[in-house]
Amino acid sequence: QVRLVESGGGLVQPGGSLSLSCAASGSIFSVVDMGWYRQAPGKQRELVATIGSGGSTNYADSVKGRFTISRDYAKSTLHLQMNSLKPEDTAVYYCNAHQVAGTQLFSYWGQGTLVTVSS
Repeated sequence: QVRLVESGGGLVQPGGSLSLSCAASGSIFSVVDMGWYRQAPGKQRELVATIGSGGSTNYADSVKGRFTISRDYAKSTLHLQMNSLKPEDTAVYYCNAHQVAGTQLFSYWGQGTLVTVSS
C-alpha cells in the first residue's frame, strides 16, 4: 500500500507560479514511477507530467516549458513547479504512484489539491 497526500494548491493570478508537493508513505520502495494528473470541471482526468524511477520525465504538450516535475527520494516527495500559469490550468491536481508487487502493478491516487488560476 502507498499513501499519497498532496499540498500546495490555491489561487494564483495568470502568469504566476505555484508549487505542488506530494508526500508518499507506505511501501514506497516498490514504487516504479510517479506523476501528476489534473481534472478540470466537466472534463476527464488528464496526464500532466510523470517521472520514472530512473528520472526520465514526460510532459503533456500543454505544460511543456512551463511545468517541472521532480522527485526527492530522500524525503519520499514528488513536486510539481508550475510557472506562467494560465486560466486553463485551473483544475484539481492529483498525485499518482505505480507500485510493483510481485507480478502485479498497482496504481494509487492522492485526494487532490485545487489550483485556481484567475485574476
